[in-house]
Amino acid sequence: MKIHEYQAKALLQEAGVQVPRGVPVFDLSQVEAAVNELGGGTVVVKAQIHAGGRGKGGGVKVVNGLAEAEKVAGEIFGMQLVTHQTGPEGKKVKRLLIEEGMTIKKEYYFGIVVDRASECPVIMASTEGGMEIEKVAAETPEKIIKEFIDPALGLRPFQATKIAYGLGFEGKVVRQASTLFMNLYKLFEAQDCAMVEINPLVETADGRVLALDAKINFDENALYRHKESWTGLRDLDEEEPLEVEASKFGLNYIKLDGEVGCMVNGAGLAMATMDIIKLAGAEPANFLDVGGAANAESVANAFRIILSDPNVKAVLVNIFGGIVRCDRIASGIIEATKMVDVTVPLVVRLEGTNAEEASKILAESGIDMIVARGLADAATKVVASFK
Repeated sequence: MKIHEYQAKALLQEAGVQVPRGVPVFDLSQVEAAVNELGGGTVVVKAQIHAGGRGKGGGVKVVNGLAEAEKVAGEIFGMQLVTHQTGPEGKKVKRLLIEEGMTIKKEYYFGIVVDRASECPVIMASTEGGMEIEKVAAETPEKIIKEFIDPALGLRPFQATKIAYGLGFEGKVVRQASTLFMNLYKLFEAQDCAMVEINPLVETADGRVLALDAKINFDENALYRHKESWTGLRDLDEEEPLEVEASKFGLNYIKLDGEVGCMVNGAGLAMATMDIIKLAGAEPANFLDVGGAANAESVANAFRIILSDPNVKAVLVNIFGGIVRCDRIASGIIEATKMVDVTVPLVVRLEGTNAEEASKILAESGIDMIVARGLADAATKVVASFK
C-alpha cells in the first residue's frame, strides 16, 4: 500500500524526523493560503502521485512568490504526469504539496527495505542523494552503504552512528543524523512498512538534517493491525480500478498488459500459470489468486473482474484441488458461469482430489468450455482459442 509524500511526512514528524514545513493543497483556491502560511518567498510546488521521478517529469518546481506559485500550481494541478514509474499513460495530478524553500549543503540517499536473502531489514544509504538508487547500484555500487538489522534487536545506536560517519557527516551533525536514522527505523517497524525511502535526505546550510522527500509503502498483510490509522491514507484514485474492485471480494488481483485472463488458486501456481502462458506464445492479462477455498461466489466475482478488462481474449481457469475437492470447484465454476456471461473462450484445468469426477461434471454441464489436462495442455489450448 502506497501513500503520498505529504502523508509520509506527517508520519515522519510524529516519529521525530525533521521535514520542511509544507501544506497539502487539494484545490487551486487553497494555493494562496498555503504560500502565505509558509511566509511567501521561495517555495516548492510538488505534484502528489504514487510514483517517483516527478521532478524529471515536470511535477516539481521551485518558485518565488505567490504569483509564480499560483501560475505553476495551475500548470501542474490536473496535468497527466508521466515518469519512469507511471508508464506512458502517466497519472493525473489531483493533489499538490507546497513546501518552504531550503538552502541545501549536501544531498544523501537513505532507505529501509526487507532483504529477502538475509530475511531481515536492511538500510541502504549513499552520498549520491537525489539520484535513482538503481542507477547508483548499477554504475557506482561502492557508493552504497548497507547495514543489516537483526529484527529481534532493532537498529542499534552504534549502527546508526556508523552510517552517519560513512556518509561523511561531521561534528554535532553526526548525532543529529544518527538520531534521525534511529527514528526512521522505529517508524519502519511500528508501522509495518515494506519500504521507507528518503531521497534526498539533506544537510542544510544552517546544519540541520532533514527529509526533503519521503516515500513510505506499507505491508498490506499487516492491515489488520492498522485498520484505523491506515484507512484514511489510501488514495483509491491512484490505484488500478479493477484491483480496488477485486480487493472488495478478497481476491488477490494485479492487472497486466496481456490478453489471457488467469483465474488460479495459490500464488505459486498463479506465477507458474503466467510463465507457461508466455511460453505458449501469449501474454497474461492479470495475476489473480482466488485463494484456497474457491466457491461459486468467489469464482463469479473473479470472472467479473477478469472480463472487465477489454484486452482479455480468453480465460484460463487453473485450479489445484487440495484444500477444496475438484468436484466442488467444478460445480462452483458451473454456477458462476450462470451468474456471469462469459463472452470469450474459456479453458478449465482442474487437478487434485476428485479431478476425474470434476472433468465429468464439466463435460456434462453443457457449458461452452474447453477442458484441459495438464498445465502445458491448458496453456496451449487457451492460446489456440483466440489465435
